[in-house]
Amino acid sequence: MDLTTTIAVDEEHSVARVALAGALNTDTAPGFEQRLQEVIEKAYALTVLDMKDLDYISSAGLRVIFKAAKQTRSQGNKLAAANRKPHIDKVFEILKALPDMAVFANEQELDDYLDSMQRQVKGE
Repeated sequence: MDLTTTIAVDEEHSVARVALAGALNTDTAPGFEQRLQEVIEKAYALTVLDMKDLDYISSAGLRVIFKAAKQTRSQGNKLAAANRKPHIDKVFEILKALPDMAVFANEQELDDYLDSMQRQVKGE
């Protein structure tokens, strides 16, 4: 599955909205990271990731988002995620609940777990 990103900027309020549609995974994360980086470099006060049409996220996608969050914080700005579907929200809940130690043997094991949880929440 592909990922489409659409960027809309409100210069007056210093807000960028990045809408994601499709899957944010190992294949699509590098391109998304590049587009997101272009937005973050402009140092908007708020960058919103609109996940209304995001159908899937893997650990590669999460890495891009967490890296972007760290970078925006270091600039004194904010990164927010909006309109998360229940199965995407579940991934973020899982990650918040995990302790600060590795609980998966490798990236594939983490992706398999995240995939399973997203399918379960979607009822597949």
